[in-house]
Amino acid sequence: MRILFLTDNFPPESNAPASRTYEHAKVWVSAGHQVTVVTCAPNFPEGQVFPGYRNTWRTREYLNGIEVVRVWTYVSANQGVLKRTLDYLSFMVTGALAGILLSRKDVVIATSPQFFCACAGWIVGAAKRIPFVFELRDLWPDSIVTVGAMRESIAIRLLRRTEYFLYRRADLIVTVTHSFRRILSANGIAAGKIVVVPNGADHGEYQPGPRPEELAAKIGVAGKFVAAYLGTIGMAHGLGTLLAAAEELRHRQDIVFLLVGAGAERGALEREAGQRGLRNVVFVGAVPKSDIVRYWHLADVALILLRDTPLFRNVIPSKMFEAMATGCPIVLGVDGESREILDQARAGIAIPPGDGHDLALAVEKFADQPVMAAQMAISGRHFVVQHFDRMVLAMRMLDAIENAIRLK
Repeated sequence: MRILFLTDNFPPESNAPASRTYEHAKVWVSAGHQVTVVTCAPNFPEGQVFPGYRNTWRTREYLNGIEVVRVWTYVSANQGVLKRTLDYLSFMVTGALAGILLSRKDVVIATSPQFFCACAGWIVGAAKRIPFVFELRDLWPDSIVTVGAMRESIAIRLLRRTEYFLYRRADLIVTVTHSFRRILSANGIAAGKIVVVPNGADHGEYQPGPRPEELAAKIGVAGKFVAAYLGTIGMAHGLGTLLAAAEELRHRQDIVFLLVGAGAERGALEREAGQRGLRNVVFVGAVPKSDIVRYWHLADVALILLRDTPLFRNVIPSKMFEAMATGCPIVLGVDGESREILDQARAGIAIPPGDGHDLALAVEKFADQPVMAAQMAISGRHFVVQHFDRMVLAMRMLDAIENAIRLK
């Protein structure tokens, strides 16, 4: 099968869409399929093109057997509605054009969030008369309103109409949560064309390992109990909760809070931590995907946090699976499906979203009860290997795509 995949993000970027697409594509290639990914020059989240790449009209490279076609886009940092919209729209145009000009494919897949990418997928599917698969990773534009990036308006209503236009035109919708499937079905989208393929982890790549003491010394956390947040530092994550917990635990000289990543809120959080004199909070910028596992090995507990809003009860942060796979227990500040998974896995402690006091109590409990932490680490690793193996999930998605092609 010849698969065309459109995505805004791809390695060396290390966010969730990049990792999921790359890991699925690797599995499909190893199964004997041809995979072409159309993406842009890596620049997320700071809007700066990575060293060794150029933001040019069209380049081609190969990564583990995956053909990667990179197209020009208007590059912008992951903040500011107007500039980000121009970024998204530019990829819709250049990504669609690149897809149309490529040789014949059997299917086109386009991933969200930012469904302008999905628009490009629909355009390519219609132009080349091939099935269009919409991979739904976020309910956009509802998430934009939820984090306060935009208010309810005519523009948002127009985006919602576009969203449901794409759902109806898709030959297959692959969602990452059962909640998304229920929401779409309740709004008139045929349940028969919706398949749930959650995120997971490559448990061969993400596995327990020794603490990297050299790295700990380099970033100033040697000898400390490390409560770590790894990922995009954005508007959705409510990381003021982390600062509140750090304030409450400033008397614990043995505990440090580590934030690894970049994003729209990093600067403000770093300034606030400085103003409050929180010396127990350490910021590290975005790191290459190849280094992520080392930071999981450095973490004694993973902090998985989102803002307290009903919409986020429908999401499952992908970093949960990476944390469990590497044997890192979790403090989870997310309700809904995420909490159900944590409870089933017995892999950590759930707290009310946005509650800095309970976050402090949970971190302190892990620091003071290493046996409990070790038991939860083992349980989480076992659970993710059994139920959220990335290779198994990739093949489940491939089966659904092949069935959609047969039915076209």
